[in-house]
Amino acid sequence: MRLEELRNLDLQNIGSWPVAARAVAVGVVFVLVLFLGYWFDTRDQLDALERLRQKEAELKRTFERKAAKAANLDAYKRQLEEIRQTFGTMLRQLPSKTEVAGLLVDISQTGLAAGLEFELFKPLDEVPKEFYAELPISIRVRGTYHEFGSFVSGVAALPRIVTLHDFSIRPAGGKAGQPAAGQPPELVMDITAKTYRYLEEGEEAGK
Repeated sequence: MRLEELRNLDLQNIGSWPVAARAVAVGVVFVLVLFLGYWFDTRDQLDALERLRQKEAELKRTFERKAAKAANLDAYKRQLEEIRQTFGTMLRQLPSKTEVAGLLVDISQTGLAAGLEFELFKPLDEVPKEFYAELPISIRVRGTYHEFGSFVSGVAALPRIVTLHDFSIRPAGGKAGQPAAGQPPELVMDITAKTYRYLEEGEEAGK
């Protein structure tokens, strides 16, 4: 179709247009309708569909996690019961207020039994925690490596919980630190022992 014929087309009488012109017009209208339909309707539907797909994937993952938990529920219950029993056992290893003094005696007796000489045994102020109090003890002892090892092993074997921290070992000074012939050298060990006391209900509330 020539350009002159396009200029002479009557927009008020499309039926009189040549077949080729009418076909082009129908095609343009068709494409325009498709574009408007996509822009105002289909596009939003596609966005909503994508959101639903993502939601579906998330729900599937949530379902799989919950299904796995449900399948292992009995195992979780058994594990929880074991944790409760272990926690109860550990609480029973924490001395009460009246037992702390006896535990301090046990620690000192363990050192003496190992052959150590105590130069310092000083309980420090309690440090309150969430449900227990921490009682640090500053200790300085004189002895040999073997005696230090026996002391640490003895403390670890006590029925109550005692932990050892911040130790340092140095040669003992002075004539008293000079070993006899064939004897191991005498050393001085500084160490902090910590024992723990279960806080009773009134103490927890006060803290």
